[in-house]
Amino acid sequence: MSYQLAADLLERRGVSLDSIAEIVYILQSAYYPDLTGEECLASVKAVLGKREVQYTLMTGVALDELAEKKLLPQPLQSVLEADESLYGADETLALGITGVYGMIGLTGFGYLDKIKLGIIGKLNDDKGSIHVFLDDLVAGIAAAASARIAHRHEGAKVYSAASGEE
Repeated sequence: MSYQLAADLLERRGVSLDSIAEIVYILQSAYYPDLTGEECLASVKAVLGKREVQYTLMTGVALDELAEKKLLPQPLQSVLEADESLYGADETLALGITGVYGMIGLTGFGYLDKIKLGIIGKLNDDKGSIHVFLDDLVAGIAAAASARIAHRHEGAKVYSAASGEE
């Protein structure tokens, strides 16, 4: 799989990279007032460039699509159709994405999983499709992209302070 296949997979399921970048911007702009939408989009693309993210995305989307076609064995089929709150495998899969950029991704994911910001909420509330995995995967991508920005900005601040610059 490649970055472009991952981006196409998201688009096919109704998720634009811009919609994920909007979440990243909301999460990070309060901390970095000079943050741009382009920087957020670049961070989303960087996360999608990671092979482990691509594989995780491919796995979760395949499970959602198989559930929509009623091709999963029971009782898994019923669990995904009902989006059972105690299922947890969807969050577990997404946590693999959040770990790519450290613990800050984990806290961001927990926040997004709770409030269902932007496209995450739309996916979660869409009764016409099954997005048991996709909403969490998008939250994981957004959390990882946010963590990536935080790490890059914090590193720059530490470097500047160490060199005597402000």
